[in-house]
Amino acid sequence: MAPVLEVDDFHMHFFTRDGVVKAVDGVTFALEAGETLGVVGESGSGKSVTALSIMRLIPEPPGKVVKGDIRFRGQSILAMSEKDQRKLRGNRISMIFQDPMTSLNPVQRIGKQISEPLRLHKNLSKKEAWEAAVELLDRVGIPQARERAKNYPHEFSGGMRQRAMIAIALACGPDIIIADEPTTALDVTIQAQILELIQEVQSRSQSAVIMITHDLGVVADMADHVMVMYAGRPVEYGTADDVFYHPLHPYTWGLLDSLPRHDVDDKGKLQPIHGSPPSLIHLPSGCAFRPRCTHATELCATKEPPLVEVRSGHLAACHYSDDEGWIGACCTVVTRRAS
Repeated sequence: MAPVLEVDDFHMHFFTRDGVVKAVDGVTFALEAGETLGVVGESGSGKSVTALSIMRLIPEPPGKVVKGDIRFRGQSILAMSEKDQRKLRGNRISMIFQDPMTSLNPVQRIGKQISEPLRLHKNLSKKEAWEAAVELLDRVGIPQARERAKNYPHEFSGGMRQRAMIAIALACGPDIIIADEPTTALDVTIQAQILELIQEVQSRSQSAVIMITHDLGVVADMADHVMVMYAGRPVEYGTADDVFYHPLHPYTWGLLDSLPRHDVDDKGKLQPIHGSPPSLIHLPSGCAFRPRCTHATELCATKEPPLVEVRSGHLAACHYSDDEGWIGACCTVVTRRAS
């Protein structure tokens, strides 16, 4: 059975007065029905641009697809007409945006915003779409859904606005749900409820999920596969167990070593990754992570490491990722799957 989504060596660059911003520079992955892919990395690593590119929401110009393809059920999204892309967007592929306060229309009632895709894609009448919107609000845990559907976004709390965004994303029963930092700025209790809701929806509908987040704990709990991105490129890809128990790239080690430990008595100090991500206009020579890597060698400065399969289904972009002795000597972080 063909994957529901395939991203093949995809490059999205922004052409600006200051130079070419290589926001996404060679992303490849496949997503099966019912599977969750976790995409992690620091701000500026290309996670959200990848998601927006799948949705075809990057304005061109300044953005431009330089290379690669994105296929939905075997059909190229890039080759579709704008009309066909609109039929796909919000219907077969939906997105939960990072900040619901800026994503929801402040002058339209919540119920109307949820019913809009139903009227557009499912040809429901105004009354039918409104009733479906009320049902969706109830489904995502909004109390007194019929009354709350008449409210405006500013009358909802942060957690309720995010639930409304999820209701909009679920309205048409999409094959793929892209969740871009869906728990940002929410307190821990609400975060857990939102993530549980996404998992419940996925279990019921067998939708594929792309979970974009900074929180490795969220990824460990939800993801089947994990893609670690740095400077617009994937530097490691594998199952959640592979990435958390047997990481192959120094950047992944740094991310894991930055996590607080709750399973040991002597927790010690957190080990941050020193430095900052590079400019995507002026990338360093060789490996982009080299200036921050404590294990870099002369080879790392002269040659960019390709993303290669080191173990079955486990890929890494490091010159030394297949050197077991080097990994054992350098990787001091005790990896575990967070709970």
